Amino acid sequence: MSNHGLILRERGIESADIAQGTAPGLSDAPIPITSVLVANRGEIAARILRTVKAMRLRALLIAHPADAHAPALALADAVHWFDPASSPVSAFLDIASIVQAGRAMGADAIHPGYGFLSENADFARAVAEAGMVFIGPGHEAIELMGDKVRAREFVASRNFPVAPSAIEDHDPPTFLARAEALGMPLLIKPSAGGGGKGMRIVRDPAMLAEEVERGRSEARRYFGDGRLYAERYFERPRHIEVQIFGDHHGNIVHLHERECSIQRRFQKIIEEAPAPALSDALRSAICEAAAGIARAVGYANAGTVEFIFEDGAFYFLEMNTRLQVEHPVTEAITGLDLVELQIRIAAGVPLPLVQEEATCSGHAIELRICAEEPANDFAPSIGTILKLQMPPHVRFDAGVTEGSQVTTAFDPMIGKLIVHGRNRAHAIEQARLALRQVVLFGVQTNMPYLQRLLSDPDMIAGEVHTGLIREKPDLAHEPELDAELLGRLSALAAPLVPELRREVAQIPALHAALGGWRN
Repeated sequence: MSNHGLILRERGIESADIAQGTAPGLSDAPIPITSVLVANRGEIAARILRTVKAMRLRALLIAHPADAHAPALALADAVHWFDPASSPVSAFLDIASIVQAGRAMGADAIHPGYGFLSENADFARAVAEAGMVFIGPGHEAIELMGDKVRAREFVASRNFPVAPSAIEDHDPPTFLARAEALGMPLLIKPSAGGGGKGMRIVRDPAMLAEEVERGRSEARRYFGDGRLYAERYFERPRHIEVQIFGDHHGNIVHLHERECSIQRRFQKIIEEAPAPALSDALRSAICEAAAGIARAVGYANAGTVEFIFEDGAFYFLEMNTRLQVEHPVTEAITGLDLVELQIRIAAGVPLPLVQEEATCSGHAIELRICAEEPANDFAPSIGTILKLQMPPHVRFDAGVTEGSQVTTAFDPMIGKLIVHGRNRAHAIEQARLALRQVVLFGVQTNMPYLQRLLSDPDMIAGEVHTGLIREKPDLAHEPELDAELLGRLSALAAPLVPELRREVAQIPALHAALGGWRN
């Protein structure tokens, strides 16, 4: 069997084409799924729908009126709208409403995307009980591995390395004492969910109880589950994760590792594949450990096994039983469409490759472009997207388009810019070039900040760790611009703003003929 990633590249398909609806399918064989409902929003909804359309399946979507200008709407064959009176976030957590929408729209399958209900076992079970296919692992695997506490206990019982921790469920009345006994600093984490929500660093024992309550409240808000656990916080570790796939025929492969150490408040902002500065032996050991964990679970569909790595040792962190935000970098180095793999595996199709065929080529970097003000403690930036133009030959998975409103209702991520290079140095060069070519007006973004990060000597050398951003606060400060230069740049940019062009076009001809004359 030939490697499908190589087939895509040999046929002249760029990695940026994958998920843009132009890459060929993994197989022409029909599957018992003809329609897919995407139970999500933003850039991941659009990304999934592109693959659904490319597979010639019926593309269905649920949406909240807060996303009235979302790009995903134009890709859907049919849309079910939530009640505008409902909370935007809570609407995407309403299992009964989403399942009912799927049945009413005639969906054969539901793809949960990431976040929201993607790691909710009750949702996976409800979808199956309603006669639809859940595009992800079964509810049993989510209950085991989507629950961070049960996952750690399971992995430890199979003799894989796990960092010391204190689990609230073991004995809730003694949780604080057991957590404190691990030593400071501590990391408080929710048992369900991910994405940094509900996570708190505790350095002072006197603040432990207060931070636990804050973490519990946030976890309940985002995941409907306030259970917590604590683990010893590593100050300068690396965050390395491995993409795995399993099918319903007992086959497991890994699709190599990703480096996700560049994080701000537990949110990844730059991801890359493969991970830099790893020996071949360590790279192989981490990937094989991930595949071994998946085999022990009997895992089917896409998943990510995450590890903390420090001083040559790695420890199991958690398993995400879903597609990851950063999956495009794996697609870029393998040439595979991971969403199509998910759909075909959910339909019962065996994995199309064995481990020896899962080769990778070059280096990929993903930049999360967010509407925020780095110099103002990364405060959200809200407004209307007036102009959005991406450079050619890069992949941009966007959750907004021109005219979209950026509000505080959802995560501030505007989209993800993905580049691919022949090696890491070339990928960094491509990423910096792409950022300089992006045109985005209407909200302030973190793009200048990302430029500075990509120019940092430690980043260039691959000496990355999860504390790098915290140790370099000066990178968040915007350099002072000369007033004259700022005025010239503003004058150049102004004609690109549609609202200004419309105002100019509406000036009466008689007044326009006066030119720059004034009294």
